Amino acid sequence: MTEVAHFIVEFVNLLILVFWLAILARVILSWFSVDRNSPFYIIASLVHGITEPILGPIRRILPSFGFLDLSPMVALILMTLIQQVLRSAL
Repeated sequence: MTEVAHFIVEFVNLLILVFWLAILARVILSWFSVDRNSPFYIIASLVHGITEPILGPIRRILPSFGFLDLSPMVALILMTLIQQVLRSAL
């Protein structure tokens, strides 16, 4: 594997790790009520801003299950598949 390919794989792995952690944080934050006066509001809005570009399109494609949002699980599975494809391709 060339240095450039190795760098790209490591960069994508780092990006996926950041998104994994952000999605996990969003799921955990969804269990709590975070309003504008909460000290966690800044963190919650940052996590929402990071994850919504990924979860929003998935949510629009998935059928509605009432209060159950499966988009984080689908996003995590897709990111794992992307990692596997990259590892096997290089």
